[in-house]
Amino acid sequence: MAVSVDERAGTGRGADRALVPPRPRSLGAWWRRHERRLAPYLFVAPFFVLFAVFMAYPVANALWLSLHEWTGLGAMEWVGWDNYGEVLRDASFHHAAANTAWYAAASLFVICPLALLLALALNSRRVAAKDLLRTGYFIPVVLSPVVIALMFTIIFDQEFGLMNAGLRGLLGIRPINWLGSPEWARLVIIIILVWRWTGYIMIYFLAGLQNIPRELYEAAQLDGAGSWRLFWNITLPLLRPVTAFVAVVVLIGASQIFEEPYILTNGGPGEATLSIANYVQREGFERLNFGYAATASFILFAFVFLVTQVQIRFFGIGREQEG
Repeated sequence: MAVSVDERAGTGRGADRALVPPRPRSLGAWWRRHERRLAPYLFVAPFFVLFAVFMAYPVANALWLSLHEWTGLGAMEWVGWDNYGEVLRDASFHHAAANTAWYAAASLFVICPLALLLALALNSRRVAAKDLLRTGYFIPVVLSPVVIALMFTIIFDQEFGLMNAGLRGLLGIRPINWLGSPEWARLVIIIILVWRWTGYIMIYFLAGLQNIPRELYEAAQLDGAGSWRLFWNITLPLLRPVTAFVAVVVLIGASQIFEEPYILTNGGPGEATLSIANYVQREGFERLNFGYAATASFILFAFVFLVTQVQIRFFGIGREQEG
């Protein structure tokens, strides 16, 4: 019997190959094909995982918590935006916000100029022992806030404090109730902030000054520019990015101040030194009103974010790149 060409082709080696199921592709071959496209995502994946676990999820959970009443046990009660209205009407929150504004203003208008002056002095060729001075200015930063608060408690004690002893011996001034008077207690907190953070901010200004080319100063001096014109026309304009960064850092740090008022005065006398961070801690962990505390923290975040945006616009950060 005659066999057609198509039947003969179907019974050959090609037909046997067609009947064998395709071999599964190995994982190594798949990875080699997609390695260049997927490898960058694997390298950055640990950051996003940690960010999601320790930042994004806690923030989202706190926002959800701010819309509820919760004592830490049992079911949460939905209250919507009522917590925000109550916090904004709370007189204690007003006191905390005013005190925090005082701390932020002192940080911006006292610490920053003082740190810049110290950086200018250390950047000068006339100053000797620069490394020793830098270490001395930076030591308060590495000290524990608890140690600092206890140290200043001893210094400003009304009966046995070193400050009152010095004022009594030198000027004959009667002892001042530094930590018992609202005005003096707030001033003590500001003094601690200045003493603790001036050296830290000075490091940023000093780094910025050292990046300014000396040739600019030499050329200006050849044109007859004095020290004031050098500072106003060269130093300040070239320090603008550093100044903007420092202003944002100082504002955020002052808005989050907690240890000094808590250990030194516990927010007192009354609520004279109470900061927003102290207010959040008191509402959350002393009064067990976690929804209220989360609400206050988000209001603080909104305030810091808005003021930071104003600072960025004021210093013109980003306009240079756009131009």
